Amino acid sequence: MSGHSKWANIKHKKGRVDAKKGKVFSRIAKEIITAVKAHGPDSKSNAKLRLVLQKAKAVNIPNDNIERNIKKASSADQQDFVEITYEIYGHGGVGIIVEAMTDNKNRTASDMRIATNKKGGTIANPGAVAFNFDRKGVIQIAKNQAVEDELFMAATNSGAEDFDTDDDVYIVTTEPTDLYAVKESLEDQGFPCIECSLEMVPKTLIDCDTNTVASNEALIEWLEQLDDVDAVFHNMNITE
Repeated sequence: MSGHSKWANIKHKKGRVDAKKGKVFSRIAKEIITAVKAHGPDSKSNAKLRLVLQKAKAVNIPNDNIERNIKKASSADQQDFVEITYEIYGHGGVGIIVEAMTDNKNRTASDMRIATNKKGGTIANPGAVAFNFDRKGVIQIAKNQAVEDELFMAATNSGAEDFDTDDDVYIVTTEPTDLYAVKESLEDQGFPCIECSLEMVPKTLIDCDTNTVASNEALIEWLEQLDDVDAVFHNMNITE
């Protein structure tokens, strides 16, 4: 475990936990609907639905919400959702990745154009920004809930890929497919997780002056408020 991961994205999200939680719930609701419409409501025969239900359990979505969305998917009036990723060049050469799930691709595309027209930035070609990011599972555990050496060993034995610290949390990184299994293993060993998510982790960060940081944050916050947008990642180096 190298300890060299970059955590600017996690730092940037602090202070907006409730908003992010609402986005996660909304995203999983869309994924449940899509999985059911594609392969039916029985999780025993629907592998995609089983995976989504595992995600829902990991972020503590109530069973009533899950059942409601499974029923909603059976309605003939319920639109299907598609996943879309936008790559944006922000201010000062910063790369921004926007993950959305929508039932109207034209609306989402229009929202992206409006965002960059209002707050700057340029929509990039696929791959132009994403090459500088790795998809990872990220688990956060409060420092007051674990002894570092004990958590490190538990994470290693559970199949984690990396271990790091950031302010008041320990950060355990996994391959995307291992995220929920590692989380469950750690919690079984007495390490409660305060957050569990799939992240686009930047390979390198870009230093920006104060004005450039402010301009990028304004663009990111605009994007995060869009209904179809589930997550926004960037490679801007935000210092305290």
